Amino acid sequence: METEAGKLESSLKAAKLYYQNNWSQGEIATEMGISRATVSRLLQHARDTGLVKIEIANPLAPAGDLKSLLQQKYDIEHILVVPTQDTAPRDLLDRVGAAAATYIEGIVKNDDIIGLGWGKTLHHVANHLDPKDVSGIIVVQMKGSVANTESNNYAFESVNTFANAFHTLPQYLPLPVIFDHQQTKELVEQDTHIHHIIELGRQANIAVFTVGTVRDSALLFKLGYFTEKEQDYLQQHAVGDVFSRFIDQDGHVVDPDIDRRTIGIALPDLKTKAHSILVAANPAKVPAAHGALKAHYANTLIIDQASAVELLAFGNDKQMEEMNNANG
Repeated sequence: METEAGKLESSLKAAKLYYQNNWSQGEIATEMGISRATVSRLLQHARDTGLVKIEIANPLAPAGDLKSLLQQKYDIEHILVVPTQDTAPRDLLDRVGAAAATYIEGIVKNDDIIGLGWGKTLHHVANHLDPKDVSGIIVVQMKGSVANTESNNYAFESVNTFANAFHTLPQYLPLPVIFDHQQTKELVEQDTHIHHIIELGRQANIAVFTVGTVRDSALLFKLGYFTEKEQDYLQQHAVGDVFSRFIDQDGHVVDPDIDRRTIGIALPDLKTKAHSILVAANPAKVPAAHGALKAHYANTLIIDQASAVELLAFGNDKQMEEMNNANG
């Protein structure tokens, strides 16, 4: 009579062949020397015992349902899932940018300090801001903003537009975000004005940012900051970046040397913000968004509906693979 451990092992083998290798039950029966009925029972046992978890990702799932499920997954209170079923891809950033702008307008109050990242996503948020009757606002760049190429990072456009909406002058951090040498970066940080701008970023009670990818088309890779060897390493080990600090899917920095050459807000400081707002409008950003949320760098998420569906499912395949490795 087969032991429970033996049954579990057989169930796992059958599940791997069926769900990972896409074998038919007949092929599995031949491979394992058992009947098709036994294969069916083993697959059912795999589901019953949690070896296999089947989830249906519904791209039409109501935004409210997605919000609730994401809140449970990441232990995050503030989530806005922007309905985008009928939105053309070219209009996605505008739709999410408008939603984020409305949210930000609703939370800004007198004497707030708003810290910004940069990129196309932030630029679209800025373009949808309506002027608000507040005073004493400071808008500051929270990472270096100078690009090494002609590619536009929208840093100055975004900070200027935010500052105009809240009736203030922008505070620039007019430096490369990543230096060639750590010593140069540390020397520059000692400048009185630069130190003041970086300190404003630390004091900001509102941070607005997106995440980057590690695709060849990623903006940071196009801005000329990395050698080919460095880019290859980041693409192999990172899922994306938060404030130009490259992280794995658990939110850990993957290259301390590059991180020490990066100027701007340190990731742990994001956890101290009253509002740390991550805006994402592209499924390609899901891995980096997952890492940022898992590490609690953001306490507010504004995301399009399709990306929310992918974010909800993200990590399940990895968990299954780890479980299989542990048992196999």
